[in-house]
Amino acid sequence: MEKQIQELIDYIKADYAGWGMWTDDDIKEKMIDSFNSGLGFKTGKKYIKIMVGNGGTPMASAWGFIVNVDDDPKFKKGDILYPAGWGTPTRNRARGNIIEGNFKGVKWTGPAYLI
Repeated sequence: MEKQIQELIDYIKADYAGWGMWTDDDIKEKMIDSFNSGLGFKTGKKYIKIMVGNGGTPMASAWGFIVNVDDDPKFKKGDILYPAGWGTPTRNRARGNIIEGNFKGVKWTGPAYLI
């Protein structure tokens, strides 16, 4: 699943790079580099936590979670979940699935809220 995680991280990076209304190329490059260097992930027993830096600090907050087990009673392996906090995801609905390549509920700011 590392390939799919990297695809998600690349998607997040591209979304961030296309987000700003950059007026200065040097500032744009520094902001993008800072954001990109803060992205990472940590694999746990049930979930893979995607982390993003904050103010230049690498991995300062939980961006979201990926289900990393086949036997979850509610979700499929690869489902993208919104963070409830630093260590736990919300378990109300998946916002996409990295194995299926479905990132439509994802932005650089995190998985989408429910509407």
